[in-house]
Amino acid sequence: MRTTTPTTRAARTTRPAARPLARVVALGAAATLSLVLAACGGDDAGSMDHSSMASESSTTSASPSAGATSSVDAEHDDQDVMFAQMMIVHHQGAVEMAQMATTQASSQQVEDLAAEIEAAQRPEIEEMTSWLNAWGAPATAAPSMTPMTGGTAGGVEGMDRSSTSGMPGMTSEEQMTQLQNATGTDFDRVFLQLMIEHHTGAVQMAQTEQQRGSNPQAQELADSIVTSQSGEIEQMKQMLTALG
Repeated sequence: MRTTTPTTRAARTTRPAARPLARVVALGAAATLSLVLAACGGDDAGSMDHSSMASESSTTSASPSAGATSSVDAEHDDQDVMFAQMMIVHHQGAVEMAQMATTQASSQQVEDLAAEIEAAQRPEIEEMTSWLNAWGAPATAAPSMTPMTGGTAGGVEGMDRSSTSGMPGMTSEEQMTQLQNATGTDFDRVFLQLMIEHHTGAVQMAQTEQQRGSNPQAQELADSIVTSQSGEIEQMKQMLTALG
């Protein structure tokens, strides 16, 4: 009886040692299985992400080209061409005056208004230039109405005003010289007076386009010019009254 007791105890002491080992093996197998599943899941997720990203990328890249091809309707008439040609020149005159105001105006209100005018009309110059290119029309109505003697489209330096005096609201060389030489509140006053006249001419030209034009984009721009510049005319009249 005494000889069997140690053997039994020894056997009992070896059994618990096997259990931790089995647990380690089981845990290791479970961990390996988890890693395999995670890798498979990651591959699936990655492929899904790539496909969705590719879809988004193709959609995004397609948008600009779609917009470019539909930027202007082919349908147009002589009035649409004339509107774009003359309004480009007219806008360049406004931008030239606005550039003076950003450095010479004494009133922050006048300076801010000038910056807004330039920011609005430069893109419109580019837009109308693109229409004329699409229509195969020259950028100007006639050689005598060439708005620039140098620079790029949308710029204003070197502008030739000698043959634009018949354009509604277009400032003359004498008026531009008067504005350039003015200082302080005198500059603000002359600027507002000239820009009111200039905007009034632009509104008249846009109204003619509304009545006689046929191109949808040109008509839309004409509507925008009438609305925005009529509002600015009223704003400038109030500013002019405040100057006394």
